[in-house]
Amino acid sequence: MCAARPAPIIGRLSATAFQTRILESIGEVAASDWDALAGVQPFVRHAFLHALEASGCAARRAGWQPRHLTLWQGRELAGAIPLYEKSHSRGEYVFDWAWAEAYARHGLPYYPKLVCAVPFSPIPGPRLLARDDGVRSALVATLLDFARMSDVSSLHILFPCEADAAAVESAGLMMRQGVQFHWCNRGWATFDAFLDSLTRDKRKKIRQERRRVAEAGIRFRHLRGTDIRDDDWLFFHRCYANTYHVRGHQPYLNPAFFRAIAASMPDNLLLLLADRDGAPVAAALDVCDDTALYGRYWGEAEHVPLLHFEACFYQGIEWCIEQRLARFEGGAQGEHKLARGLLPTKTVSAHWLRDDRFADAVQRYLERESAGVEQYIDELQDHSPFGSKN
Repeated sequence: MCAARPAPIIGRLSATAFQTRILESIGEVAASDWDALAGVQPFVRHAFLHALEASGCAARRAGWQPRHLTLWQGRELAGAIPLYEKSHSRGEYVFDWAWAEAYARHGLPYYPKLVCAVPFSPIPGPRLLARDDGVRSALVATLLDFARMSDVSSLHILFPCEADAAAVESAGLMMRQGVQFHWCNRGWATFDAFLDSLTRDKRKKIRQERRRVAEAGIRFRHLRGTDIRDDDWLFFHRCYANTYHVRGHQPYLNPAFFRAIAASMPDNLLLLLADRDGAPVAAALDVCDDTALYGRYWGEAEHVPLLHFEACFYQGIEWCIEQRLARFEGGAQGEHKLARGLLPTKTVSAHWLRDDRFADAVQRYLERESAGVEQYIDELQDHSPFGSKN
């Protein structure tokens, strides 16, 4: 159970020129003010975060109590951090279960904790939303002050962009490394041109996989924004939920969330429907902005061999080539992505633990883990799917 929530703070936590407010709902700040700081990436924009809260997916009863930290100068929003007080570690994609178990073995509570993240979204991006570097520094100082005065064990900043990672590392937070797999566009004009850049065996395997899906009678429809109908959304969510149900779990996201983003950010959505004999059998929902496509949600109503690779990777890569997008992010984990042209990309997270004894132990663990991650990336790069001329 979470500890009782302190009242929202209106004051100055750090020696800065800013007034601090802790918001218990992102609805307490105007979307235009938040988005002016957030930039173009969809996941940190007001509409996406509001949909998570309004649908109940990222709400107190789900173990995600919003505690968004904001800095103000008068009525002007100068900086903001998407922040949550959490009573569990689900939906984060940076795994600290072992840390929680260590606390429990010593009779200490690990929860609640503070998490700066986009719920259920392992997408690297802005976390310290600031109009300039001075505000970014003030955000870090204020965030640490807030963590120290709160009844929490720790603070975790997940998947920050490079500038934000540098800011929190400079403030003394412990850094943790991870690996994702991203496809980067090298200016290929067609999917076949991309395939020609791969080694012979990888090229042959992808063509075989695509051919088997086509021979199974699968055809794809790409639906953007308002072209996605209500029955398309219903089918998609049935498929998405099935990926959790077959493993005995409940899906993180409910139909209300998807209805909300369909209404508030349709231009950022790409729904791929896999049809056979005129009826859909699987679906994948991707999110996009002006530079990238983010593979996010997938499911099938009927199993078709290799369809997952086609819907979740090849269709996305082909879309990026056609739309001249710079990259396709395939989500968390998955060495199988390497053979399909997605290369290892380092990610980071930042951590502060109140208890110095556990902080020391975690720091030593992270140093060993980081060395292992570096070695892992080196080994993956030795197995690049691209030919020597690339």
